[in-house]
Amino acid sequence: MPELIAKSALDGRSLTLGHVTLTEAEPGPITSVAVYPGQGKAVAKGLKTLGLAMPAPNSFVEKKGARIVWTGREQAFLIGVAPPVLEGAAVTDQSDGWTVLALSGAGAVDVLARLVPLDLRLTACPVGTALRSQVNHMNAVILRTGDHAFEILVFRSMARTAWHEIEAAMQMLAARMGMKF
Repeated sequence: MPELIAKSALDGRSLTLGHVTLTEAEPGPITSVAVYPGQGKAVAKGLKTLGLAMPAPNSFVEKKGARIVWTGREQAFLIGVAPPVLEGAAVTDQSDGWTVLALSGAGAVDVLARLVPLDLRLTACPVGTALRSQVNHMNAVILRTGDHAFEILVFRSMARTAWHEIEAAMQMLAARMGMKF
């Protein structure tokens, strides 16, 4: 019987243009947690074993390599660790369905301003913010991970398109700044 070999959607690509770097990140497991009605306390008990709790809307929390990201009402992605027993929630492995792109550098906000219909400046989108939005025409979850850093989760089937769109925006920004690429 043939053995299947897991591959990343973008073969670990990395690109730096001007003051911005785009890479494919390896987040580890991604697990969807959808809390059943009235079961918040049961889920909280399970997440407490990781030192986490369900995140507030539009936010994420990290602790010891585990991250929990708000994705909707009573829904979150647990990223980076295997899920604990979470009685009171539908728990679904999403690892193969998502690609994570890391965008960093002084011009990261300017790149995303060409693709995302939200104000992502640090004053409006502080570190720890998680937003459901679009990157051009693709659904995405956008995390503000640092002053000049974002992680962008897109469906794996859209990974190459997302890369292309972000790369094109990076090229436009570099051209405006008179940089060679």
